[in-house]
Amino acid sequence: MNRYLSRRDFLLKTGISVAAANLVLGVPGLGFASQAETPRKKRMVVIFSPNGVIPKHFWPDEEGKDFQLKRILEPLADYKDKMLTLHGINNRIKGDGDGHMRGIGCLLTGIELFPGDVQGGSDTPAGWSMGISVDQHLRNQLQADPATQTRFGSLEFGVMVPDRADTWTRMSYAGANQPVAPIDNPYQMFDKLYGQARNKELLASVLDNLSDDFRKVEQMISSEDRRLLQDHLAMVREVEKELQTELSRKSDVASVGHAVPELPPNVEEQNENIPQISRMQMDMMVNSFVADFARIATFQITNSVGQPRMKWLGIEEGHHELSHEPDSNEDAYEKLIKINTWYSEQVAYLAKRLAETPEPGGQGSLLDNTTIIWTNELGKGNSHTRDNIPFIMVGGGLDFEMGRSLKFGGVPHNRLLMSICEGMGHPVPSFGNTDFCGDGVLTGLS
Repeated sequence: MNRYLSRRDFLLKTGISVAAANLVLGVPGLGFASQAETPRKKRMVVIFSPNGVIPKHFWPDEEGKDFQLKRILEPLADYKDKMLTLHGINNRIKGDGDGHMRGIGCLLTGIELFPGDVQGGSDTPAGWSMGISVDQHLRNQLQADPATQTRFGSLEFGVMVPDRADTWTRMSYAGANQPVAPIDNPYQMFDKLYGQARNKELLASVLDNLSDDFRKVEQMISSEDRRLLQDHLAMVREVEKELQTELSRKSDVASVGHAVPELPPNVEEQNENIPQISRMQMDMMVNSFVADFARIATFQITNSVGQPRMKWLGIEEGHHELSHEPDSNEDAYEKLIKINTWYSEQVAYLAKRLAETPEPGGQGSLLDNTTIIWTNELGKGNSHTRDNIPFIMVGGGLDFEMGRSLKFGGVPHNRLLMSICEGMGHPVPSFGNTDFCGDGVLTGLS
């Protein structure tokens, strides 16, 4: 007879609620969480920022382990030994749509866009992608196996994604013609994760309602497990406090479900809150991994042709309009470096949060078992090139050999998508357009 408790037996024995169980099922000292045959949890997070980068201040000159971080990547210096820079990955997908549309719509799918009626620039109009994205493909693979199944499978976070559905605003696809909308309202994401709030007024009481349940669990576990549980609950409480503080500043709050963060309608006010929204969303992502709600996540900052006005950096112009300026415009050039450095800081913040959080029921930290993939729809904004698409990886979830600068010389990004599937333990013979998959996965990653 198996000496470990099943989840059902655990709930019956303790009498705790399902809501409480969602927060404690990952504690390693609980019987079902400590089974020897439980596979290592492997996670992947894709972070998107728009409008290309400044290559001269982004890509390392050197190849291999002995490389120097350029200015934009300097915020990631603490994670250099856990980092891969992948230069020479090209999005070769052609067809309908402008450069930005094919940049984001084909980024994770590796396949063409359908013909459609969304007009961009002087190119032909286009619609949604013709295939599934790599994040949703991996979600399906993990959800099909009871050993890797989670409550949500994947979570799609956003920051200031416009309140419209078109090719420029979607990078995840559940299948052909099936875009997946990111949730960029922190209140809505909180409701999704914890399922307690019927309205904003309930946010501050989620943990209070479960306190008796947590006391029961604490009596069953070791002091080390108790510390992990308490750390997780403290993180959730901090998120609640931030949400409640933001709520107290507003007298008229729109209903949950609106795709845009519930902030003042003034554009400048929204821009000023982007850093706060980004951290709130990342904190909730870390919490969701601790609770094993999902092992796949995307984090979309604005959208392709995104126009945040980063006034907190002293920048008044919109990002997209700056990205079209020639390199000879020294003022715009410097501002674009600052903007991309700020995006790098967001990646570093998530890496830090993951690195300082122990892996529940496993070895090391969350970062040791999670790979962050930071990418973009363009290689360079003012040329609209989809050559040398930014791909920066941080963390050990894919089991690649980290701490290196790699140069691939212009290979199709479909091969990277195949490599990501293989790294997650679900190899595929091709991904997206098969014309670009004949050479197989990228060599030299492991």
